Amino acid sequence: MSGDQSSAGEPRAGSAHGAMDINEIFRSGGRSVEFLDRINMASIVMLDETAIVPREIAANIARGIARVLHEERITPPRRSADYLDYEPRLLAVTGAEGSRLHTGRSRQDIASTIARMNLRDGVLSAFDALWLARSKLLEVAGRHTRSIIPAYTHGVQAQPTTFAHYLLAFEAAMQRQGERLRQAYGRINCCPLGAAALATSSFPLDRGRLAQLLGFEGLVENAYDANHLAPIDAFLDVAAALAVAAVQIGQFAQDVHAQYDDPKPWLVLATGSLTGVSSIMPQKRNPAALEQLRVQASILLGEMQAVFLLAHNVRTGMFDYRMYDPVPCARALQVLKLFQQVVGGIVVDEERAAAEVRADYSTTTEIADALLQRAAVPFRIGHHFASRLTDYGRSHGLKLDEIAFADVESIYRKEAEQPFPLSEAEFRQVISAEYMVYGRRGRGGPQLDEVNRMLAAAHAALQADSGWLAQCNVSLDRSAADLDAAFGALTAAEGS
Repeated sequence: MSGDQSSAGEPRAGSAHGAMDINEIFRSGGRSVEFLDRINMASIVMLDETAIVPREIAANIARGIARVLHEERITPPRRSADYLDYEPRLLAVTGAEGSRLHTGRSRQDIASTIARMNLRDGVLSAFDALWLARSKLLEVAGRHTRSIIPAYTHGVQAQPTTFAHYLLAFEAAMQRQGERLRQAYGRINCCPLGAAALATSSFPLDRGRLAQLLGFEGLVENAYDANHLAPIDAFLDVAAALAVAAVQIGQFAQDVHAQYDDPKPWLVLATGSLTGVSSIMPQKRNPAALEQLRVQASILLGEMQAVFLLAHNVRTGMFDYRMYDPVPCARALQVLKLFQQVVGGIVVDEERAAAEVRADYSTTTEIADALLQRAAVPFRIGHHFASRLTDYGRSHGLKLDEIAFADVESIYRKEAEQPFPLSEAEFRQVISAEYMVYGRRGRGGPQLDEVNRMLAAAHAALQADSGWLAQCNVSLDRSAADLDAAFGALTAAEGS
């Protein structure tokens, strides 16, 4: 038998957590207790198959494990996932030979395996929640391919686009988070069990069989890496993806919340469960869900930073980063669910959005482009003219389409020292939001053909991600069934 009995869940006495009961460290985070049971089942199956433990003893230990599991089903649930708390229960059933279950293991590789199994669960759940949020973004975007809205840079109206184009930007960002989670899953789904404390043991454990029975796709091969380095970067992979998602969800919340500064916003949440009425001001409709989304995204970001801080400036082999549930994914699920609800509750006032665009000068960029395209006017000359035209209109309290064409011609003549090369009809066309938005030609722009192409591509990516998630779950279910069958056969073995 191998393993530093004071590590993995360490320490048994005294703690950096102050007055907290040290046993709390081992208590249920995620499915830790269940996963310890699965690890024990896999271990005895492997020990029997490799003949490291004789069949008679292995079968007796397997029946003991089954007995402990049965007793737990009819009594209050066990909270501790510490093997040192589990073993006395097993020995009470099997006798001292039951301790051979721990052959070649340490609490360190057990803890690393439990952490990966919890995190594997968390990643798949987060990926599913992210998938649902992305699906909602695409659903709403599909209804707004012709909804022209103002877009902002530096908090100032910049150019018009469509609401579909805007939402597709967030879907693309969330798709990248999905990619990060998929990549992280591949690195997480490697098994450290059998590495013992840091250098394996003198027993020829079949680590590959352990990985197979527990649903892992491979091994964390280097035994020192398995418990002391790989846990950190695997956990940080996930924390980083969720932190980036939190930042981007916060950006979305801020974009929508900024609309509430206007007495007549063009973008709001539907009245109902997502909004609340002030307790004293009956006219107010507070965007409660939006505020919660921003707050919870910020808390999520903080929790993910804590994962980094716990692993920072720590020697290998220390306790700091050895959590059984290393990345708190539960809040991520709440944030993504709320994000989905907020996106689904968005109401776009298309008339107000169009009026907002007309009220400012966000289409003047197109004047410079049109002068270059239609009359070979150097862009900088066209840019200076459009800027002068903007200053003139604003100083006279005019919207762009209210400036008299004679004044347009006069300003251009002073700026360029030549006649204005566009007709009034051409000028009026060029400054319209519809012309600017639907006339885009660049890949990834808001024009209908391109938005529809991006929608189709995003739906295809969503379908592929659904297939990936389903395959992961099928693989885990298959491994669980294989373990149950092998363990069941061992408990039924004769000779003890």
